[in-house]
Amino acid sequence: MELTIKKTKWMFPLAFAVLVSFFLIIFTLSTKTPFQKSSNKAKVPIFVESRLHISPTRPISTIPRLAYLISGSSGDGESIKRTLKALYHPLNQYVVHLDLEAPADERLELVKFVKREPLFVEVGNVRVVVRSNLVTYRGPTMVSNTLHAAAILLKEGGEWDWFINLSASDYPLVTQDDLLHTFSTVPRELNFIEHTSDIGWKEYHRARPVIIDSGLYSLNKSDLFWIPQKRSMPTAFKLFTGSAWTMLSRPFIEYLLWGWDNLPRIVLMYYANFLSTPEGYFHTVICNAEEFQDTTVNHDLHFISWDNPPKQHPHVLTLSDYQNMVDSNASFARKFRRNEPVLDKIDSELLGRKADGFVPGSWFDGGDANATISQYILRNITSLRPGAGAQRLKSLISGLLSDKDFDSKHCL
Repeated sequence: MELTIKKTKWMFPLAFAVLVSFFLIIFTLSTKTPFQKSSNKAKVPIFVESRLHISPTRPISTIPRLAYLISGSSGDGESIKRTLKALYHPLNQYVVHLDLEAPADERLELVKFVKREPLFVEVGNVRVVVRSNLVTYRGPTMVSNTLHAAAILLKEGGEWDWFINLSASDYPLVTQDDLLHTFSTVPRELNFIEHTSDIGWKEYHRARPVIIDSGLYSLNKSDLFWIPQKRSMPTAFKLFTGSAWTMLSRPFIEYLLWGWDNLPRIVLMYYANFLSTPEGYFHTVICNAEEFQDTTVNHDLHFISWDNPPKQHPHVLTLSDYQNMVDSNASFARKFRRNEPVLDKIDSELLGRKADGFVPGSWFDGGDANATISQYILRNITSLRPGAGAQRLKSLISGLLSDKDFDSKHCL
């Protein structure tokens, strides 16, 4: 009797466990598991990178919109103001930056200038980088500053088609109406970036040396530090070099910042110790990225009067260079000293700009901009009034795009 009672005590739990296990097995077989295929075709894993894609460009039928970075250093505050007014158009977006070498009161004055200008306040398309970066021209900090401005414009600048980096020593040779009119018929995916893979002497003077930019860790600007050891050329990507001044498409800017295949970050890490980073980083990325290799136009849209070879130091432009600037059909020129007399000639003869004023266009008749905000901004912002500059620029762009070898000259 006692044995029967003991058997009964453990048989009920056993039967219950078997029953529960039976139902669990039936439920499992009728439910998809992580290892069960829902079809004969295996699923492709979804990674973060696969969720990122190149944004579609806006159609050519729309008026293009440009995003500008205008940067400078100590003593460049007034030049930035002048260049900003010469470049201004309500359709565009602007970021201005004075680096940390500029005194605090000069940087504060630039902020006040933007906040006091009624036109900028009304339209809301001019931003100042308040937390300034320390920028060394020949080092990677110039590239990081450019990427910083581009990120601000992507986050806050709404719709725009091309990003243009300029310095306080640059100045336009055409009006924004001329520029927007000309590029209204240009495919928005194109990138205007002067480049070549024939780096020549730069291999031993730029690529093989290792430098350290103090601007990456110090609040005080100093020259670059040189490491005695040399390094070998990279094998994961091919080096390209060219002009530091570019006009880059929005899709390419997004790619630089998102870097969904990691190439932009790998190349940026390499160029962190490269001499004259701005003359190689963007060029190397675009020519090693399959999505963008065929979007390059080998021109920087600038007129620059270089020294004799190796062409590394641009001459300061003066009145004697004026006709050469016009004949170049370029959009911009550099470099200019502050208040160089030739700037007044450009204002009066090419831009139609009055002293300390804005450049006239369909949105602005050349009078007092502050008195015409409601009259012009609200009604004529999407109208363009191209002039002689548009004809010059059209000649340049048409020549570049109609070259019979254009499709075979990308990233050579």
